[in-house]
Amino acid sequence: MKELLFTMAKGLVDHPEELTIREEANDGVVTLSLHVHPDDMGKVIGKQGRIANSMRQVLKACAIKENVKVNLDIDS
Repeated sequence: MKELLFTMAKGLVDHPEELTIREEANDGVVTLSLHVHPDDMGKVIGKQGRIANSMRQVLKACAIKENVKVNLDIDS
């Protein structure tokens, strides 16, 4: 899932070199923390959070296949 998130986010940002993802797994719950350059926050979140919500839905579909739950946090 980490690679999937990296691929989605890399296509959105202007500073892909500052893109980092931290993954933590706890009792069947995977938490992905996406850190982007402050100038790219708006592009990753989108208007009214639509892009962020779409990324969360894709990750949840992937998580169903792996029988886990996933949370996505976006930080600058």
